[in-house]
Amino acid sequence: GPQIPALAVDPLNPERVFAAVLGHPYGANTQRGIFRSNDGGRTWKKVLYINENTGGDDVAIDPANPNIVYATLWEARQAPWEDHNSYGGTDGGIFKSTDGGTTWKQLTNGLPNVLEANLAIAPDNPRVLYAMVAATGTSGNSGPIGFYKSTDGGEHWTLRTHGRGVPSDTTGTDDPRPLARIGGGDLPTITVDPKDDDVVYSASVVMWRTRDGGATWSAVRGAPGGDDYQKIWINPDWPNIILAVADQGAVISADRGASWSNWYTQPTAAVYHVTTDDAYPYRVCGGPQASAPLRAAGR
Repeated sequence: GPQIPALAVDPLNPERVFAAVLGHPYGANTQRGIFRSNDGGRTWKKVLYINENTGGDDVAIDPANPNIVYATLWEARQAPWEDHNSYGGTDGGIFKSTDGGTTWKQLTNGLPNVLEANLAIAPDNPRVLYAMVAATGTSGNSGPIGFYKSTDGGEHWTLRTHGRGVPSDTTGTDDPRPLARIGGGDLPTITVDPKDDDVVYSASVVMWRTRDGGATWSAVRGAPGGDDYQKIWINPDWPNIILAVADQGAVISADRGASWSNWYTQPTAAVYHVTTDDAYPYRVCGGPQASAPLRAAGR
């Protein structure tokens, strides 16, 4: 499929890998769902599939038991005029396999009707899972976003953080800030501290952190320069070392987010388009997102 938003590699067998394949953005196609390779990507088998409009959006392997695999499916297609999720539907959800990805069951207890979800497993306690969930709204389009937690491997979920406009008896904390969509409309991605399963980061226009499993949140890094965070990585041995990927590039903190490197000094920008000029040797020119153009000599 043209879009592959997530890969997961077996920590005990690097030849075994899963791919979440979202598929063609503008039309129906059967190359969607969750695919598995047992030979390092040379051949693939589709192991979780709903229909030609529902693709794989995320996949994660339990680090303590690689036979346990979690995945999310998202029914979404774009219109030619780029209206976000123009053909959204209700066939997605969060799924779990306990036999290495051969069979799957949908996880529903405590969850809304899931339109789209991003997952994170706590490395130090893999029975603790977090999910950033967009519920289905009218006509299948995106409804409210919530931050959910499970402490039993996804069998039961609790709403930990929600936005405004929900019923007054809803559980969890009312705080829409860590739930805000990334610029462009993407659902925030989440990362769990490898040494503390109560510490979770949310990547949005601002980077947020909770130290109590979603009861309270505080800002780690703001966006005065137009930053737009896409993904957060934490060193598995030294959690004070954090890598944050934004449109402008990658920035690194060695003190748990108190200070950061400068993305101007690292050629890691998100390049949205590349072309060449007519010189000989030709020059390669790229346009990074939210930054100045780059130019490199052709080879």
